[in-house]
Amino acid sequence: MTTPDLAYLLGRAQLVEARVRELVALRRADDPAPDDPFRGLYVSEETVTRLLAAEQPVDQSSDREARAALEADADAVEAGGRPLRLRRLARMAGLSEVDVELLMIALLPDLDSRFERLYGYLNDDVSRRRASVGLALQLAGESAMTATARARLEPSRPLIRRGLIVVEEPDRPFLTRGLRVPDRVSAHLLGDDAPAAGLAGLIDEVAPYRAPVADQLGRALAAGVRLVHLREQVVGTGSAVAVAALTAAGMGSLTLDLRRLAGASAAEAATLAELAIREALLLGAGLVADPVEALAEAGQEPLRRLTETDLPVLLIGSTTWDPQWSNESPLLAEAPVLGGRDRLVLWERELGEHDPALDPASLAVHLALGPGQVQKAVRAAEASARMNGGPVSAEDLRRGVRAQNAAGLERLARRIEPEVTWDDLVLAPTVLRGLKEVAARARHRDTVLTDWRMRRGGGRGHGVTALFAGDSGTGKTMSAEVIASDLGLDLYTVNLATVVDKYIGETEKNLERIFAEAGGVNAVLFFDEADAIFGKRSDVRDAHDRYANIESAYLLQRLETFDGLAVLATNLRANIDEAFTRRLDAILDFPEPTEELRRSLWQRCLAPPLPLADDIDYDFLAASFDFAGGSIRSASTSAAYLAAAEGVPVGMRQLVAAVEQEYRKLGRLVLEREFGRYFSMIA
Repeated sequence: MTTPDLAYLLGRAQLVEARVRELVALRRADDPAPDDPFRGLYVSEETVTRLLAAEQPVDQSSDREARAALEADADAVEAGGRPLRLRRLARMAGLSEVDVELLMIALLPDLDSRFERLYGYLNDDVSRRRASVGLALQLAGESAMTATARARLEPSRPLIRRGLIVVEEPDRPFLTRGLRVPDRVSAHLLGDDAPAAGLAGLIDEVAPYRAPVADQLGRALAAGVRLVHLREQVVGTGSAVAVAALTAAGMGSLTLDLRRLAGASAAEAATLAELAIREALLLGAGLVADPVEALAEAGQEPLRRLTETDLPVLLIGSTTWDPQWSNESPLLAEAPVLGGRDRLVLWERELGEHDPALDPASLAVHLALGPGQVQKAVRAAEASARMNGGPVSAEDLRRGVRAQNAAGLERLARRIEPEVTWDDLVLAPTVLRGLKEVAARARHRDTVLTDWRMRRGGGRGHGVTALFAGDSGTGKTMSAEVIASDLGLDLYTVNLATVVDKYIGETEKNLERIFAEAGGVNAVLFFDEADAIFGKRSDVRDAHDRYANIESAYLLQRLETFDGLAVLATNLRANIDEAFTRRLDAILDFPEPTEELRRSLWQRCLAPPLPLADDIDYDFLAASFDFAGGSIRSASTSAAYLAAAEGVPVGMRQLVAAVEQEYRKLGRLVLEREFGRYFSMIA
């Protein structure tokens, strides 16, 4: 069935064909040597006759009348609310009527192979089967001797600048250069909307997010604004708002994920920018590019090409606009910062068809995800549920959320997927209460800081920062893991060996990379042995002191602007600078466990499926050995290895031997009075 788009395209092609027939007839009438024996080197008279006879002759009415009737039918189709592809392309690209004629003339060999040989005949060269510049101008009724007509095919004019026609063989004289329509343009005009192969990996599907700023931008775009820079704080929010703005302006949208340009050269990025502009033209859409910083890294040329176009272009970024990016001045706008209520609406909309028991208010509202990321997280959760053969569960949803995290932070810190919960913690009640308060801060920070506006001015971030202080093995790392598990986040442990650098300024650069990556990732950032980089500032006695103080001052400022969740752990709280402690949301001291807690720790570590003997004396272990939780876990593990080697369950003999090993590791004396009646079990 012929669609209105195809009917109009073929109608325009038939108008060109009538002119081709007329020109062929004129050439044949004026041919001085119709019996030339070398005519076989090009298309013969008989072949031309056969080609022209392959189709029924078109109506002999004048070209003007036929075109008027065709355009009247096209007007009626578009009045019914269906824009025709060729007409829409002409409007979007700013093509004149002559430009459209030249496009159709160049397109004919891609629509009907007969025109290859007909053009070869008219070019008087059987090997040149596309319209030349001179032939195209002649068929369009334009004189090749006028600068205006020739200028239509110059690089600065829409046909060439937009990539709708390619002028080949630049070494030939201008009038004999061939004209080719790229395959993507031909395919689009015939009804195919599959993007060009080079662009397929960059195009992203983004659902619109209707916000007041989207309506404002929509009005600006409808009024003729063509370049917008939208600054976002949460990844994905800006692009969703940009798509909504284009929708409000009555336009479609083509969204590019520029993060996938990583490693592309300036030339490659510039080519992709040209392809994106052409694709947006073909689709009658505005262009959304996110993030603009990724394109800026490839050089100025790709950005210049993207910003100096007549198409609506909305650039998304996390930094302020750099005037060096373009000669054009954009309309500057800020993407909204989503509060708890906003995210709850998003999650409820996406989870509407799933188990009502899934409570987004407790599972995911606190996560810094943009509208598009929420949608993708739910899709990823659905895929996880299909693998498990059941409905979407809370764990599936957590996996979906983690799947939205970028991998950049894994190059700078060690990722830990939490496996422990609140039930696994054995801590003093005051410490446990403090940990739950930290988790509550992270869960409700958007409600308090955004909806209730409890933190105003000063450029402060929305992050939560806590200090865990206590001796080694008292549960600081495990507590951070439990908080991450409770919030449905991953835990990233920062390796200080990759951060601290002996060269001046390098430590700050390494920390900035970590904070920048962590700001866009839903995770808990854990700094162990934090006093190494968050230590006290000192009096300046030499250059080393001066630069050490600069490093601390940078960290003080960076913590205030951090938007994530960070936990600092130290064995020496006294070494932490007081200026840091003022900026911390919570400080928790982890004391050595009491005898009662040590008994619970031994019982927790020595539990099934570990095979246990009947002679384990938990009261003795808790009362006699003043261990922190880490040492108890280490001794239990050593005892399990000893039992596995002997092929017996874990009993007091293995536990006493493991404790003796732990004493030696800690540099403590093995005294008979501490081991009591079990001292004889030590080998």
